Amino acid sequence: MKYLGIDFGIKRVGLAVSDPQGKMAFPLKTIHRSSREKLFEELISTIERERIQAIVLGLPRSPHGENSLTCRQVLNFRQSLERRTNVPVFTVNEALTSYEGQKILESRKKRTARRDGQLDQVAATLILESFLEKKHSVDKADEP
Repeated sequence: MKYLGIDFGIKRVGLAVSDPQGKMAFPLKTIHRSSREKLFEELISTIERERIQAIVLGLPRSPHGENSLTCRQVLNFRQSLERRTNVPVFTVNEALTSYEGQKILESRKKRTARRDGQLDQVAATLILESFLEKKHSVDKADEP
């Protein structure tokens, strides 16, 4: 099953894609938002072109469990996405993915990462990897 990972942001939306078997995640691209409609046009085009079968959306849960403004924005985005496609949308806690992504890029000496969107792609990749690891461990538990 091929997955699309999404790191949603007000200015940029990072995308990552899995291999066709749904075992590995790779950075795909960053969408620099100009309008809501153009964002969804590009997302739907990517879903069709990449033959995506499920979407994994990072949800910024607070440590105390309450829904922040950003969390509500992501949930609204999810509803809008679900109205535009029949592809199932899953959410995973994205706690610290941007921080982890920044550390990864710093280790590679990428100082312009935020400006050129690499951080958003790395965060999307980490979100997707988190989901795939959990899914893989559940699948392993089901084996005899």
